[in-house]
Amino acid sequence: MAISRRKFLLGTMTVSAAWVGWGGMPAWGERAAPAAAGAVAPFMQLSSLLVNHQLDAAVGARIAAAAAATYPASADMIGAIADIARKQNGHAVEDFFDAIPAGPLRDFAHWVIFAWYTGCSSAHKDAQVFSYEGALTYRTTADAVAIPSYGFSGPNLWHRSIVPLFPMPRF
Repeated sequence: MAISRRKFLLGTMTVSAAWVGWGGMPAWGERAAPAAAGAVAPFMQLSSLLVNHQLDAAVGARIAAAAAATYPASADMIGAIADIARKQNGHAVEDFFDAIPAGPLRDFAHWVIFAWYTGCSSAHKDAQVFSYEGALTYRTTADAVAIPSYGFSGPNLWHRSIVPLFPMPRF
């Protein structure tokens, strides 16, 4: 296969230009910073009060960004619910949830709980998905759900066990 000098230079310039041009773009599926770090910390504190589980900070940042977009007054709502929890001396959701007044504040608290458990923003077909594996509903069955696999005798078992040849039977 013969390649001319001109084709070689044109090919290397094309590859170099693509590398430089695409090098600054975010990776596939990566988005811009979802929310300011100052907005995520209060949201995570509220989430730890509303949801009694160990929560993933990256998923929380995505939910906080969606909350800011869906609920324009989300920062005020987060502060109001946190104040109610402080006044009720609540360390878990059961301690203070009944004190949250019905209306937008309670709807927002329900939305936060729903987002953590389902990993998405709503039950509609245009919902924003935050996480699948990080959804708390998935975590409750993670130890019992079989991992899809084409293994020989079980999930993620990609090799057959070696059968020992010793001791050999004597005839």
